[in-house]
Amino acid sequence: MLHLKAEGAKFHQYMAAVIAAIGAVAIGTALAWTNPIEPILKHADTKIFTKPVTDTEFSLIGSLLTVGAVFGALPAGFLADKFGRKPIILALCFPFVLSWVLILIAPSTVFLYLARFIQGIGTGGFCGVIPMFIGEIAESSIRGTLGTFFQMFLVIGIEITYFLGLTTYTVIALVSLVFPILLFILFLALIPETAIYLMKVGQVEKAETSLRYYRGPAYNVSNELSEIQEELEAQSQKKTVFSDLWTSPANKRALIISLGLMLFQQLSGINAVIFYSNGIFVAAGSTLDPIICSIIVGAVQIVATGTSVVLVDKLGRRILLMMSDFVMAIALGFLGLYFFLKDTLHLNVQAIAFLPLLSVVVYIIMFSMGSGPIPWMMIGELFAPEVKGNATGIAVALNWSLAFVVTLSFSTLSSTLGTGITFWLFSVICLIGTLFTYLLVLETKGKPLNQIQIELAGNK
Repeated sequence: MLHLKAEGAKFHQYMAAVIAAIGAVAIGTALAWTNPIEPILKHADTKIFTKPVTDTEFSLIGSLLTVGAVFGALPAGFLADKFGRKPIILALCFPFVLSWVLILIAPSTVFLYLARFIQGIGTGGFCGVIPMFIGEIAESSIRGTLGTFFQMFLVIGIEITYFLGLTTYTVIALVSLVFPILLFILFLALIPETAIYLMKVGQVEKAETSLRYYRGPAYNVSNELSEIQEELEAQSQKKTVFSDLWTSPANKRALIISLGLMLFQQLSGINAVIFYSNGIFVAAGSTLDPIICSIIVGAVQIVATGTSVVLVDKLGRRILLMMSDFVMAIALGFLGLYFFLKDTLHLNVQAIAFLPLLSVVVYIIMFSMGSGPIPWMMIGELFAPEVKGNATGIAVALNWSLAFVVTLSFSTLSSTLGTGITFWLFSVICLIGTLFTYLLVLETKGKPLNQIQIELAGNK
C-alpha cells in the first residue's frame, strides 16, 4: 500500500549524503593517481626508486586497482546486509589509509602493486555500499539528487588529484590520505545507520530514531516505518535465497537493468576517451601542458555532473540516460571519423582539427550528465532490501571487471582495428545502450522504494 504523507526535513539527508560521498572523493583520488604520477615514476632521474618504472610495471600499477575492486565489490554488499551499512563504510576506510601509507613508504614497485590492489578493494566496496546507503536514507523527492552525489564527488576527487599533479609524489599521497580519515571521523561521529537496515534486523526503536534524524523531529515516521515493515514481512515470507535474484520477476528485472546499465557505462569507452584525452588535445593543436589539459577535462566533468544533480529529479532517469547515450554515440562517431581520416586514410585533417576536441568535450559532458552518475544511483533504488547486498556486489563487480577489460584492450583494439574504428565500435555500443534504456529501464523518479518493487514485479 502506498501512503501519501508530508515530506520531512532535508538537511540531515543532504549532510549524510555529502559525508558518505567523501568515500567517492577517496575513489577519485585513487583512480586519477596514475595520471600525475606516471612522469614522476618513469623519469630517468626519478627520486622515488633506484631506477625508472618500466611501461609494463606501470601498466600493472594502473590495472591492479580494477582487479582489487572486483574482489572488494563481491563481498561488500553481503557484509553490509549482515553487519550494517555504517560499519562496512567505516571498515572500508582502512584499505585506503593503508594503501596511501604503503605508497608513501614504498621502497620498490612491489609495494605499489600491493597498495593499488588494496585501494581497489576499498574502491569496489565503496562503489556498492555508499550508493546503497544514500538510496536508503533519502526521501523519494530527492533520492535522485542525492544519488548523483556519488559520481559528483568522484569526479571532484579526480580533479583534486589533477591539481595535485602540480606538486610532488609525497604531497599527492598525503593529501589523498586525508579523505578516508575524514570520512571515518565524520561518519562515526555524526551519521546513524539506515532505518531500513535497522528494521531488517528487528531494531525498531533504533530505526525510529534513525528516521527521525533523517526526516526531522516534526515528521510523522509511523507511515514510513509501516511501509518498510510491510515490505520486509512480504519478502521474509518468501524465504529468500540467492537464486531469487533471477527467479523472482522483480529481482530479475532489477538485476537485468542494473547489469545492463553497468555494462553500457563501461563499454561506452569512457576510460579510453579519458586515457586518450591528452593526445586528443595535442591533435587539436593545443600547446597546453598535459596536466593542464587533465584539469580542464576534470572541470568539464564536475560542471556536467553538477547539472545532472539538478536535472535528475526533474527530468527523470530514463530521459537523461537516453539523451546521454545517444549524444555520446554521435560524439564518438565524429571522433572516430577524425582518426579514420587521419590515421587510416592518411588525409590532411587540418581543416577539422577542432573536431576531436569538440567531440571529447561533448562526450564527457553527456557521460557526466547521464551514463556516469545514474547507474550508481539506480543500484541503490532498484533492489529489495533482502537481496540488495548480493545484487549490488554483482553489479559493481561487473562494472570493475569491464573497466579492467576495456583499459587493457583499448591499445590492442586501436592497433588492430585502428583508433577510428575503435571509437566507432564504442559509438555503436552507446546506440544499443539508448535502445536498452528505452525498452527495459524503469523510471524511478519520485517513487517510494516499495512502489518501485511493485512496478518491477509488473503490478502497477
